Amino acid sequence: MPVCTQPKLRVNASSFKVDRQVKTLLEQGLSVYKVHADKFRKLKPTVIITQTQCEVCAVSESDVKAAVDQWLGANGHAGKKPAVVSLKPNCLADVWKDIKRVAVALGKSRKGQNVVTRLQKRMKTIKTRAQRLSERPSVAFIEWIEPLMTGGNWMPELIEMAGGINLFGQAGRHSPYLKWQDLVAKNPETIIIAPCGYDIRKTKQEIKALLRKPEWPGLKAVRANRVYLADGNQYFNRPGPRLVESLEILAEILHPQEFNFDHAGKGWQKV
Repeated sequence: MPVCTQPKLRVNASSFKVDRQVKTLLEQGLSVYKVHADKFRKLKPTVIITQTQCEVCAVSESDVKAAVDQWLGANGHAGKKPAVVSLKPNCLADVWKDIKRVAVALGKSRKGQNVVTRLQKRMKTIKTRAQRLSERPSVAFIEWIEPLMTGGNWMPELIEMAGGINLFGQAGRHSPYLKWQDLVAKNPETIIIAPCGYDIRKTKQEIKALLRKPEWPGLKAVRANRVYLADGNQYFNRPGPRLVESLEILAEILHPQEFNFDHAGKGWQKV
C-alpha cells in the first residue's frame, strides 16, 4: 500500500532520544508526523481512517484534515470531500466499537459485526481457560524503556484475561510513566517488554538500559528467567484485530503448560 505519512523524527535513535525528539516537537506546538497531501490527490480516497487516541503514536485527525484541505483546496472545489473516520480506542470495548464504525463507513456493517463477534469469541475461550488455572503470576508490562513507561489502555485487560495480575497501568487510561524504584518495590514475577512501535530486534538493542540497573539481577522475574521481549509494533501497541494474537502471546508466556498458539520465536522470545 502507498505510504501517505512520515515521522519528523529519527526513528532509529535510542528510546531516550526518540522521547526527547517527540517532546521537543510537541513543546513547539508541532506535529510529530507529516501527511503527504499529494498522495491523497493521486489516490482520491473516499474514506480516510485516522485517530485521536495518541498524537505520538500515529498521525492525528488535525493533520489529516489539513492535508485533505490542501488536496481539495480551501473551498473544496477540487473534488468531493472524503469521509474522515477518527478512532479513539482507550479500552477493549472501544476497539470493538471502532471496528464497527469503520465497517459502517465502508458500507459493510454486518461484516463488521461478524468480525467483532468472531474476535470476542476467540478471546473468551482463552479467558475461560485461564480463569480455571490456580497460578496467576504478577506482571509488569513495559511499553517504553527510557523513560520507563508501563502499558495502559487495553493492556491491563489483556493481562487479566490471560491469567495474570497486572501491577501497573489502568484499563481505559493512557500508558503512565513508571519510576524504576516502583518497579523494584513491586518486584514482578513476570516482566514483558514491548516498547511502542518497536519490533523484537530493536527492543533487544534498547533493553541494555534496563540490564545496567544494579537492582536488575535481583528481581524475581530475572531470577526465575521470566523476562520476555515481545513485538509491540505488530501486536500489543495496535488497537485492532491483532489484539487477539496479543492475548494469545500473553497466555503462552504466562501459562506455557496450558497454551500454545505457536507465537514463540516470532511474536515473543525470552531475554
